[in-house]
Amino acid sequence: MARLFGTDGMRGQANCYPITAEVALQVGKAIGHVFKATGHGSCRAVIGKDTRLSGYMLETALTSGLVSMGMDVLLVGPVPTPAVAHLARSMAAQVGIMLTASHNPFDDNGVKIFGGDGFKISDDIEHVITQHVDSGGMTSEHIRSDQLGKAYRIDDARGRYIEFAKSTIRNQELEGLNVVLDCANGAAYLIAPLIFKELGAKVTKIHVEPDGYNINNHCGALHPEAVADVVRKTGADVGIAFDGDADRVIFCDAQGNLVDGDRILAMCALDFKRRGLLARNTLVVTTMSNIGLHEAAREAGIEVLTTDVGDRLVIDQMRKTGATVGGEKSGHVILMDYATTGDGIIAALHVLRLMKQQGSPLADLARCMHEYPNHLASITVRTRKPIESVPALQRMIDACHADLGQNGRLVVRYSGTEPKIRILVEAKEQAMVDRWIATLTRTVEQELAS
Repeated sequence: MARLFGTDGMRGQANCYPITAEVALQVGKAIGHVFKATGHGSCRAVIGKDTRLSGYMLETALTSGLVSMGMDVLLVGPVPTPAVAHLARSMAAQVGIMLTASHNPFDDNGVKIFGGDGFKISDDIEHVITQHVDSGGMTSEHIRSDQLGKAYRIDDARGRYIEFAKSTIRNQELEGLNVVLDCANGAAYLIAPLIFKELGAKVTKIHVEPDGYNINNHCGALHPEAVADVVRKTGADVGIAFDGDADRVIFCDAQGNLVDGDRILAMCALDFKRRGLLARNTLVVTTMSNIGLHEAAREAGIEVLTTDVGDRLVIDQMRKTGATVGGEKSGHVILMDYATTGDGIIAALHVLRLMKQQGSPLADLARCMHEYPNHLASITVRTRKPIESVPALQRMIDACHADLGQNGRLVVRYSGTEPKIRILVEAKEQAMVDRWIATLTRTVEQELAS
């Protein structure tokens, strides 16, 4: 069976398998079948997209597949991924589909699929969709011409999400805060500045001129140095950088210092605990989160649950345990009381609310945890052999674990979306981090990249 879905939906280079018009058409048909479309008015799909050029191709092909199976389609245009999840729920749709490759460059694209409850569909449903596509595609001949679905442009979709996002902090005024927003020339380019302006913040917006090609191009959450530079030049209070589909966010303080997802999670968890809102007194993070976050939570009496990398795995654990705060160091912040997926805009609103409420600059709030020195290396590989089957690499990993002991950690994993291996080394001393990163990188390059 051909592999369609990875760790976060479908993703790949646009116009190459599986991100082609032909596959998108069949995926649309399969979705219509799985969600039991039987004719116009029987069920609905919301389709949103980011600003990639290939979004037009995929949107049209998916829509054709869905309406051919008798499913109505609500087209909401460029909006953040979490907006699609929210709109699927609020508009009583059976499925929400976001066309995005998140933080990847413009020539990639992908498909994220949400159920009517706003959560990403299960592995089982992805498997069924893959089976239908792999079998040669679904037939739609059982849908008569008078049962074909319809496609509608929803002009007020952005406005619906804007009002929802503001309501998560009860429309609290942010007047007096000077904010720089880097929208990565992506899905948040129009929505995010409006939200923060409507709440009274002074907004300087950058990278808000998408042209189909410049999404994530040296800007946004993967390049926070861009927003940090503008913060320093303008004397702003805070910089906020979203990725291409705005489901993750990275901050910088007034001095331009990076404030990543771990510190935001620590702030939110501690704030929610103080206000009696931290469900199960629990925070859910991944193996990539800093040891310092675990220490800060432990000192506050907060239990920390750890999953493998991926916001989907974090959300699954949150749903199982009833936790309502979780996320990733990379900037996925999930506040389950408000959103069913990582939402960069909502996370940013809660950080600004906290700054305003406590009258504290972000730098002071970020001191809620001590960060151990660490380094994350990403190495492009030619092959994805199981790590344990590469003796030289496994020996170095074992040696690193032994050297770090209880005072550090090592994570080695393949990327779920790119041909890369990730190596995270964390220790009390920067010299130890640097030494092991160099050793492990050299080993990977010799064994897997040549």
